[in-house]
Amino acid sequence: MSAPRTPAPGASPAAGSATAPANTGPGRPRQATAVRMHAMAVITVALAAFIGLVAFFWPFVVAPGHFGSAYAPPLIFGVLLLLVLAVVFAQIADGGIDAKALAMLGVLSAVNAALRPLGAGTAGIETVFFVLVLAGRVFGPGFGFTLGCTSLFASALLTGGVGPWMPYQMFGCAFVGMLAGLLPRARGKAEILLLAAYGSVSGYLFGFLLNLSFWPFSLDPGSSIAYLPGLPFTEQWHRYLAFDVATSLGWDTGRAVTNFVAILLAGPAALTTFRRAARRASFTAPVRFTGPAASPGLPEAGTGTAE
Repeated sequence: MSAPRTPAPGASPAAGSATAPANTGPGRPRQATAVRMHAMAVITVALAAFIGLVAFFWPFVVAPGHFGSAYAPPLIFGVLLLLVLAVVFAQIADGGIDAKALAMLGVLSAVNAALRPLGAGTAGIETVFFVLVLAGRVFGPGFGFTLGCTSLFASALLTGGVGPWMPYQMFGCAFVGMLAGLLPRARGKAEILLLAAYGSVSGYLFGFLLNLSFWPFSLDPGSSIAYLPGLPFTEQWHRYLAFDVATSLGWDTGRAVTNFVAILLAGPAALTTFRRAARRASFTAPVRFTGPAASPGLPEAGTGTAE
């Protein structure tokens, strides 16, 4: 048997083969982004983030009596799902997300949905943010925003946690994943320390935002830390800060410590795995199809010979 033929230097690849540019630059390969932020996607994500902030901070900006608690959760939930779908469709329309990126989004959403019951929020221990922070860092803010929403939605269906609090949890995790993708560049141990510190801060940020979802309805109006419509912003803000410290600071500290330790210990291996998957999938590499190579003594493809 003859040995397999290897193409000569400079020869074209086989017919119909697809080639992608390799990362041959000095240093580490460029970080791949599964969901690129094109103009339409940036506008959509910004609109979703704005509605999320309004949903959280409405006690400070909405006049008393104009935002009933009975109607707010269903409205926010419906708008949120539409905006998440709009993010995905906008990326597809701009060519920033393909089948590989959608598959990665589905896999990581399933992983996060499976990890969430392991912590169950006991003493503030949460296992969701570890994957969110690292995936947002590697695959970009758009991917992190979408992953935060889909992860919480999938885990809520899996654990029976569907309720009026779910839209707020989805928004909170979406912010955590999106901000992770906007962190400044760093390498090696500096990057791990940066992500661990951000994971710790995000634990407090998530609790701070989630408390806003039920603070106006959870206390007797006569309490000194209760929401009281009509108060000036500064006094209302002081009341909420006192409420957050008194009710959930210890719980949020457990979440922050869990995130810090998990990212510090398992972050390097997880980042390497995510980046290897991103490079192999070549989310951002354009695919070029080349024509068939001409063999000696044979006509080129697409040409004919006359008798």
